Amino acid sequence: MQFLAFIIAYPFLWFISILPFRIFYWISDIVYFIVYYIIRYRKETVRNNLKITLPHLSDKERLVIEKKFYQHFCDQFMEMTKTMTFSHKEMDKRFKITNLELMKEYEEKGKSIMLLASHYANWEWLVALNLKMSYQGVAVYKKIANRYFDKLIKDIRSKYNTVLVSTEKTIPLMADNNRKGILCVYGLVSDQSPKTAQIAHWESFMGIETPVHIGPELLSKKYNLNVVFAKIKKVKRGYYEATIVPITDDAKSLPNYEIIHRYIKEVEKQIYEAPEYYFWTHKRWKHHQNA
Repeated sequence: MQFLAFIIAYPFLWFISILPFRIFYWISDIVYFIVYYIIRYRKETVRNNLKITLPHLSDKERLVIEKKFYQHFCDQFMEMTKTMTFSHKEMDKRFKITNLELMKEYEEKGKSIMLLASHYANWEWLVALNLKMSYQGVAVYKKIANRYFDKLIKDIRSKYNTVLVSTEKTIPLMADNNRKGILCVYGLVSDQSPKTAQIAHWESFMGIETPVHIGPELLSKKYNLNVVFAKIKKVKRGYYEATIVPITDDAKSLPNYEIIHRYIKEVEKQIYEAPEYYFWTHKRWKHHQNA
């Protein structure tokens, strides 16, 4: 059944990926209409997330953000398929790093780098950074149940020489690389809610006390990594910029949870600047305490 679902979907995804951008985004507009007005995909979750995190806005203002989010949400899904047939030249034109020299400086320090990002704008295209780095890029991802789609996602994300590692294999890989002296850039997107059994720390996120993943904090300190945040901006449809924001170059010297605190504050600032580009369909605040 998994293979059947894959062979039905794959030709459609491939065909979409080779379309000219004008037609590509015209289809995205149609998908948006279906997803938002007909299927109403997770609309209640999105609306509730916006209400509790942006209470200072009126219902009308939040509705504008909601619609813009769904338009971007559909664009991003479409853009992920585009990566299947994207050339390196095209990616370089559409996803730029504004201060690449900072990453070069971090490479010269001779320590591996923890690159934190959030579910914002088009974080998927951040894998293109690996084309500009001498360190090996490693992207941590959550394995997909359908093994054929899982392989497709891995192939797409590893197209730019990035190594894909599932969450459960991350620690063994980092330990092995550290032992062998292999320098890497480890990319993690860690702004979603941890499982109940994994809750160990709470932070104020968008004004709400909510549990956070502490894995990046623990790993950064254990292996003495430089830590940076990738702030992604949507310039216009199909074009993005990433700015590297330093978190720390001395992880072990910081108090417990300071790294994750700085990370969450950077994510917040990014969302407040243009909330329509955050991934509001996740139940990020399903566990929360009164701030």
